[in-house]
Amino acid sequence: MGTSQSREGKEFSDTESEYQSEEEEEEEEEEEFHYDAVERQETPQATSSSKKTLDEIDSKLKSLKLKYPSNSQTTLNTVKLYLHIGGDSPNAKWIVSDKLTSYKFIKTNGPDDSDSDHDDKEGDGNSFWVLKVGSKVKARISTEMQLKMFGDQRRVDFVNNGVWALRFFSEEEYRTFLSLFQDCLFENVHGLNATEENKLKIYSKEFIGWLKPEIADDSMWEDAVEEKEEEPVRVNQDLLEEFEEAANGGVQSLSLGALDNSFLVNELGVQVLRNYNKGVYGKGICVKFDSNRSEGSSLEQSTPKKAMLMRAETNMMLMSPLKEGKPHSTGIKQLDIETGKIVTEWKFEKDGTDITMRDITNDTKGSQLDPSESTFLGLDDNRLCQWDMRDRRGIVQNIVKGGDSPVLNWSQGHQFSRGTNFQCFASTGDGSIVIGSRDGKIRLYSKTSMRQAKTAFPGLGSPITHVDVTYDGKWVLGTTDTYLILICTLFTDKDGKTKTGFGGRMGNKIPAPRLLKLTPLDSHLAGANNKFHGGHFSWVTENGKQERHLVVTVGKFSVIWDFQRVKNSAHDCYRNQHGLKSCYCYKIVLKDESIVESRFMHENYAVSDSPEAPLVVATPMKVSSISLSGKRSRG
Repeated sequence: MGTSQSREGKEFSDTESEYQSEEEEEEEEEEEFHYDAVERQETPQATSSSKKTLDEIDSKLKSLKLKYPSNSQTTLNTVKLYLHIGGDSPNAKWIVSDKLTSYKFIKTNGPDDSDSDHDDKEGDGNSFWVLKVGSKVKARISTEMQLKMFGDQRRVDFVNNGVWALRFFSEEEYRTFLSLFQDCLFENVHGLNATEENKLKIYSKEFIGWLKPEIADDSMWEDAVEEKEEEPVRVNQDLLEEFEEAANGGVQSLSLGALDNSFLVNELGVQVLRNYNKGVYGKGICVKFDSNRSEGSSLEQSTPKKAMLMRAETNMMLMSPLKEGKPHSTGIKQLDIETGKIVTEWKFEKDGTDITMRDITNDTKGSQLDPSESTFLGLDDNRLCQWDMRDRRGIVQNIVKGGDSPVLNWSQGHQFSRGTNFQCFASTGDGSIVIGSRDGKIRLYSKTSMRQAKTAFPGLGSPITHVDVTYDGKWVLGTTDTYLILICTLFTDKDGKTKTGFGGRMGNKIPAPRLLKLTPLDSHLAGANNKFHGGHFSWVTENGKQERHLVVTVGKFSVIWDFQRVKNSAHDCYRNQHGLKSCYCYKIVLKDESIVESRFMHENYAVSDSPEAPLVVATPMKVSSISLSGKRSRG
């Protein structure tokens, strides 16, 4: 248990000596000879026989009708291959795995397919591209490789049963590799050849800047100016774990309150925590789920996976999955926190037919503080709606002992015919709604209409598993299995006014998003089966205030980014990158068991010497509070 910063940023320097093992240094002269020989084959001084051989190879490759330009295939694609050993131990280092090897991109039908190039057939969903480096690496091209670029070193790092690095011998070779990699990734994700026509088909001309960030309108990002930093501070001074205590066990979710209490939901019930400026502390109170359960209840009785506070945080809505492994639910239970009783069990119903919901959330980002709140939002695969606990005459319904569960009133919403694949949603301070989908799309709905999205971002292909949005609606954070995508919703309309995509169509001047990723080393240390989940902004519910941090959970890591730094286009992380800008400047909070959820407390609990409210980290057996100091770590 402890804290850490990004562990990889400055492990390599521009000098070759820091890469070299002792064996490589002893054989340096031999290696230089081989490299010179390769270069001579590509110069006008090459022998006539070498030229003839290359011409024959070129002719044969052209006859194969390969997808990519033949000149990218005729080069030897020579690289130096490194392997990282030692994990995060003090003895960790890079060693040379192959002093001189080559790479190629191969179209294959499966892991056991032969290593041969295939004729391209657009729409062939069974084939995909892999990267093969010598005899040691064969990796399917995907975001799971966590490819990281070091343009000033002509180097890329990636994950494939270990952490590897390729170093290229020229800028041209480095750029060629990146271009081919991006094309192969596009085809693997979308199942289409990476032609300009197909890219427009997927992204449309309005979002072509997402594929070509150099032509996107980034002016909306430019207002963010990174503060000048002092000398770097020690990690244990910058991240201080203030408090940790045992939970009741089997923690399923964390519900933070902005008032007096926060709550842990587990198999037994709801554990009540007290909110303080330095974090949350247990009160020794646990509300059992079976209290006052109605006879003959038709609602499922499995452990709740979703908890939502309402009515000035005196009530909690608990939603349990209908089937294990599936998020859909046929209804919710209403827990009165003050009495510790389940007071009502509600059914989801529309036009007399039982329906399901996969997620619920408050009408607005701060409405849980409203003591009279009677409505909330619901989401299913193809439904977006608002539920009302009052009947159509406006009277609050109550359960009748021994009777059927009362039915929630479908206040407003829309049931889409097909194809939306909704997965998650969140609301802004004014009630606008952002929805993430399995196909990677992110849609923005105004507070006045649930029928048609004002803006629909195409996404990058990875399913969106969680979304959050700033209180002012200017920034959206989408969580995928391997990265976070940060979207700026601001645009300038034809009258010169600045608006968000919740209130109008953004036109063709749409900023390119930023990606927040782990370094390949940290991704490897987090574990191959561990995925990002629950990306959140810090918690602000006051107009004019800006969120300060972003946090996501992966395995035993809580990963924290400085929001101001991520927005700053001049930040060091973004130099010499190809494609969308990716930020790797983060801090890590490490726990000794997998983390259920990580959330920042409400801004009410920020103190003067720590402008950010504490971070609360829940594991199945413990809950911890971490205070971030006002100092910022270097990236």
